[in-house]
Amino acid sequence: MALTHSPEPSDSLSRTARRTLLERAEASIRHGLVAGQPSTIDPFAYPAELQARRASFVTLNRNGNLRGCIGHLEAIQSLVQDVVENAFAAAFRDPRFPPLSEAEMTDLEIHISVLTPATPLEFSSEQDLVRRIRPGTDGLILEEGTRRGTFLPSVWESLPDPLSFLQQLKLKAGLPPDYWSDRLRVYRYQTESFSQNEL
Repeated sequence: MALTHSPEPSDSLSRTARRTLLERAEASIRHGLVAGQPSTIDPFAYPAELQARRASFVTLNRNGNLRGCIGHLEAIQSLVQDVVENAFAAAFRDPRFPPLSEAEMTDLEIHISVLTPATPLEFSSEQDLVRRIRPGTDGLILEEGTRRGTFLPSVWESLPDPLSFLQQLKLKAGLPPDYWSDRLRVYRYQTESFSQNEL
């Protein structure tokens, strides 16, 4: 699947924009508990930085454990719309978990990651690729035919070794950890991440 990219934003989000996105994410989840669908918003009612077409992931945690994570790798809509939809999907459509219950809202932690456009990595071998990966900084997208997987930069916290990071990403994409092919494609991106307890 070919990746299409929007121009990379030059500035990070303002504190107000971050707070607004977190509020919209929570509101979308609460709306989903009642209506079974994400909130309806007008993106043009928000500041320009939230109207910009950008990709995002919304991660939900409870008591330090993952409770849902859904997002887009490509910028397909306004950032605020993307966050609203991904928050709902993380709460109710992540196939790894049952739909979120109202009781779980009490200690739910919402984390938002806004992605930079992905750029292809050039490499001649697996060893070369491992050397080019930047631990703690790079999110990776791995593609082989119809198989595709991604790890956000936050995954480095649990997989700090570049080779292990790559092997686990292969597994996520449905490939053996020792798989290698000249058809393998890898892209990298960075994220601007924030949560409620950081504002």
